[in-house]
Amino acid sequence: MSEHEIDTGRRKMLTVSASVVGAAGGAAALVPFVSTMSPSAKALAAGAPVEVDISKLEVGQKIQVEWRRKPVWIVRRSEEMIAALGEVESKLRDPHSEALEMQPAFARNANRSLKPEVLVLVGICTHLGCSPTFRPELAPADLGADWKGGFYCPCHGSLFDISGRVYKNVPANNNLEVPPYKYLSDNVLLIGESDEEQGAA
Repeated sequence: MSEHEIDTGRRKMLTVSASVVGAAGGAAALVPFVSTMSPSAKALAAGAPVEVDISKLEVGQKIQVEWRRKPVWIVRRSEEMIAALGEVESKLRDPHSEALEMQPAFARNANRSLKPEVLVLVGICTHLGCSPTFRPELAPADLGADWKGGFYCPCHGSLFDISGRVYKNVPANNNLEVPPYKYLSDNVLLIGESDEEQGAA
């Protein structure tokens, strides 16, 4: 074998090795750039908006989604539920939703919602953070003849009406929180962003 053949073989081996090392180095150099395109840990903790299709949500039904690591409830209220809102106002601590931090401006009304029939709430009791249960039935034995439907917290007995408004004389001081949200279409909600103009319509 001639020296020329040996040099050519060596040259090919060095070229292939350099190409492999160069490709690996290039890939390693790209990792920081690609990772900057992913949401940061802070952004993930803040929680991106969540789209929810409510087209199959039946009257009287509640579904739950997660936003910012919190349960968010969506309830389709019946006409009877909406009509009963005025009947319980005298029993409520904040019937007009004046604690501004508990809801966006569009929800400062008896319905606490953009559309009367669709309620959106953060499902965490405002007393110590338990998760209340959905109690849509009227006048159950354990909640009394005046119960018009709503939410009951089994941890310490706080009661909320079907708009998430807190009753008087219970441990919780505030209404259940209404998260920011908006409609992307008639049947699709975006939890986590709101258009205040929608509430003015």
